[in-house]
Amino acid sequence: MRPTIRLRHLLLTSLAALATGPVLPLAAQSPAPAPAPAATTAPAVAPAPKPVKLLTVASTKPDALYKIGEEVTFKVSLAADSPVAPDTEISWNISKDGVPPIKEGKARLNQGSVTVTSSLPEAGFLLCRVTVLHNGKPVTALGGAGVEPLSIKPSLPVPDDFDAFWADQKKKVAAVPLHPRLTPVKSDVAKVGECYDVQLDCIGAPVSGYFCKPTGAAPKSLPAVLLVHGAGVRSSQLNSAANWSNNGALAMDINAHGLPNGRSDEFYKDVDQSVLKDYRAAINDSREGCYYLGMFRRLMQAMNFLCAQPEWDGKTLIVYGSSQGGFQAFAAAALDERVTFFAAGVPAGCDHTGMEVNRVAGWPKFSIVDKTGVKNTKALEASRYFDAVNFAARTKAKAGIVTVGFIDTTCPPTSVYAAYNALPLQNKSIYNDIPSGHSNSPQAVKAMTDAAVAQLKAGKE
Repeated sequence: MRPTIRLRHLLLTSLAALATGPVLPLAAQSPAPAPAPAATTAPAVAPAPKPVKLLTVASTKPDALYKIGEEVTFKVSLAADSPVAPDTEISWNISKDGVPPIKEGKARLNQGSVTVTSSLPEAGFLLCRVTVLHNGKPVTALGGAGVEPLSIKPSLPVPDDFDAFWADQKKKVAAVPLHPRLTPVKSDVAKVGECYDVQLDCIGAPVSGYFCKPTGAAPKSLPAVLLVHGAGVRSSQLNSAANWSNNGALAMDINAHGLPNGRSDEFYKDVDQSVLKDYRAAINDSREGCYYLGMFRRLMQAMNFLCAQPEWDGKTLIVYGSSQGGFQAFAAAALDERVTFFAAGVPAGCDHTGMEVNRVAGWPKFSIVDKTGVKNTKALEASRYFDAVNFAARTKAKAGIVTVGFIDTTCPPTSVYAAYNALPLQNKSIYNDIPSGHSNSPQAVKAMTDAAVAQLKAGKE
């Protein structure tokens, strides 16, 4: 048995065993808001001191957007209350979103600021990285700019048998009865209706989540929302589902790995450091060796469950997530024609094959080149079946929103725009989160939430 196949077998076996273990009593389940990864309330600790911001780097254009070949100017400035002297020397480099060509140099601040320039002869992004020494240690600041980003194309076309592969996967999942196990749970979200821990049969690990719905809803009266998780190992988030249910929806929050919910912090930490350690890198010379195959099967089964509820209106199904959750949102919109809208914040999984055209790839940055630089062609080909760019091209949704951080080095903007541009939708939007890295600013979160809530309201009209 090949190493990655063994890893996959270990993951499936171990996760299935974990899912059959005892569930903690309700008192042990977290009352924390949806973003919190912990399943129990941690003891209060003093927050770590916030790092001092020394420099800011920003395009001199407010929208940070340029034409191909146009000179791009970044202004480097002392941050407010920065202890750095106003005539300090800095080192800088400007890359094609993290890959060559790279232009670099040194400059000295003049009364606290200096400008550096570059250009790009193709559609893409420039990433400006500035370093200054402080107390003998290098401290880095980033700035980003887009160069005709709406013209960025996928690095490779959709594989010829992409549709056939996923149609077969859908058929396999549909053949597994849901066998739902619903256990009532209590959320501390005010006025929420019915809430349940839900476990569903699937291929390999089960679907594991929290499901909430308004009490006494009439048949075929409610839209549905599926909430999917970013990277990491954690419980499903009860309050996340409860809050969306309070918007008048069937709402379900699933964890990415089919793990039981409401366990201790230590439980998830142990799983993260053992059977799920480096799960993101699990890809093989065949499509069946990719860890995300199981995750997307669970995604399909979760949607099957929501759409099987008698209260579902048969019209509106929203999938909402960020990072790895954004990756899943792209996949859901392609794999299920019932998805009407998706929200993908700083999505992972975009343009795995960017290296083929000297571009950066998004997380999980599959290991398709070894340490010596030799390309694993089979692994590269397998990755194409799990690429948000290719899911985007096959989306069945009517609308979608994406957010992108211009200084995101985890899910770089070049890769995100490659996926966004592949969406064959007239009703799509992208929120350019110019000063942000791999996170959603409050403004980006508001854009996603407002768009999703508008879809819920439209579905009820």
